[in-house]
Parts: sequence; C-alpha cells; structure tokens
Amino acid sequence: MSMPLPSIPLAQWIDAIIHFLTVHFAFITRAISAALGTGVNALVAALTWFPPWVLIIVLAALAWWLAGKWAGVFTILGLMLLWNVNLWDATVATLALVVVATLIAVVIGLPLGVLAALFPGVKRVVVPILDFMQTMPAFVYLIPAIPFFGLGTVSAIFSTVIFAMPPAIRLTYLGIEQVPEDLIEAADAFGSSRQQKLWKIQLPIATPTIMAGINQTIMLSLSMVVIAAMIGAGGLGQDVWKAIQRVEAGKGFVAGLGVVIVAIVLDRITQSIGRRGQKARA
Repeated sequence: MSMPLPSIPLAQWIDAIIHFLTVHFAFITRAISAALGTGVNALVAALTWFPPWVLIIVLAALAWWLAGKWAGVFTILGLMLLWNVNLWDATVATLALVVVATLIAVVIGLPLGVLAALFPGVKRVVVPILDFMQTMPAFVYLIPAIPFFGLGTVSAIFSTVIFAMPPAIRLTYLGIEQVPEDLIEAADAFGSSRQQKLWKIQLPIATPTIMAGINQTIMLSLSMVVIAAMIGAGGLGQDVWKAIQRVEAGKGFVAGLGVVIVAIVLDRITQSIGRRGQKARA
C-alpha cells in the first residue's frame, strides 16, 4: 500500500546523477579504467611469470619471518593445495585484485583518517559518510561501477575500494586520537610543530591501530572481490560464482576454501606487522 503523499522520485534522481557523471566525465573514467586494467594485468603477468613453487616459497618464507613457524607451514601447505587442485591462476588473480584495491584504499584512507583526527570539522563530515558506506549492502556498490567502468576487473576494484576503505579511515583517526594527552602536552612544551607531533609521536604510537585498520581493509577487499565476480572479476570469486550457477557444490567449496586460505595468510602477515610495530614502540 502506497502513501497518500506524492512519491519522491529518489531513484530517478540517482539515475540522473549517474547518467550525468558518465556522460560528462567519461574521459576520466576511461583513463582510470585503462591505467588500472593495465596495472592489474601487469601484476598478474609478473606473478604468473614465476613458477608456482617459487612464489609459494617466497610467501611462506615471508609468513615464517613475520608471523612465525606455523604461519609459514600453513602458507606453504595451503598454497600447494591450491596449486594441486588447479586453482593457482585464480589465486594469483585474486591476490592481484586484493593488492591493488587495498593499496588504493590505503592511499586514500590514511590521509583522510589523519585529517579527521587533526581537524574536527573534517571528522564531522567524514564519520556520517563512513556510516553510510559501511551500512550499504555490498551488492549495491556493483551497480554504479558498471556504467562508470563497464564489466570486468576495473569495476571490481572500484566497488572493492569503496566497500573496504572505511576501516582504514576509522582506525587511523581512532589510533591518533588515542595517543596519550601527556605526550602531546610534552611535545607542545618543547615547541613541536603539528607536523613534528604527527610524524614523531602520533603516527608511530598509532601504528598498531592503523595496521589493524589495514588488516580489516584487506579482509573486506577479499570478500568484495568474491562478490565482484558477478560483474566480471576473475579469480577465485569467478569459480565460486560459476559453481553457484551450475549447482556444483564440490567445486564451490574448493574455491571457497581457496578464499579462506588466502584470507588467513594475508591476515597473519598483516597482524604480525602490527605486533612488530607495537613491540618496537614499547
């Protein structure tokens, strides 16, 4: 049953805005699409140029060094399993998408988080936007990506960046805001400038919290990359999506297991980097 009042044409307004942007700013989106597509393809080509066992050993050694022996053992066994079940190319494509999307989200998110921590006016604007971004269903981000960038990898990266960026912003400004006041007062007493306080006190102390935000961004990027298979993104998400369409439970479970393995490896590595920063500060 509809309301007796006239209906607000909100959907039509949004469609008009998207149409205006795609018509008048197509040259920008095409340039971004070409650059991102080239970058992702180059990264995938570079990773697949090495034999799988070389990349597995490198990642396992990195996990062992940063997160400990059991993380290294899990990495080598998990990635060898994915190689054995013929999911290596899909795994590499997923890693490339996650790396590119996370880098873009961090490059945009960290400065915004710093600005929100230093300037209350920026925070008042940023926080409601983050609330909106985090409560909007993930599938909705796929819709505007298609008219801007078309089907494929670039649309997947665009929607992934929007979906995964909020933790990087939130935990950056939270980490800076949680720096003890006595340290800030001591820095002020010694005549430190705002830049000196930021680079020598606030950011080093906030590093573990910032790394936690980056960790969450990586996890959200990985989950969104799987969803973005619906609009043509490759990788493990494509195998999951094909299994859903064909009702192939076994293949879907194996591809999903691949996502879990990649998520655990990335999670252990990034968490260990945050712990190392905390120990260095102590």
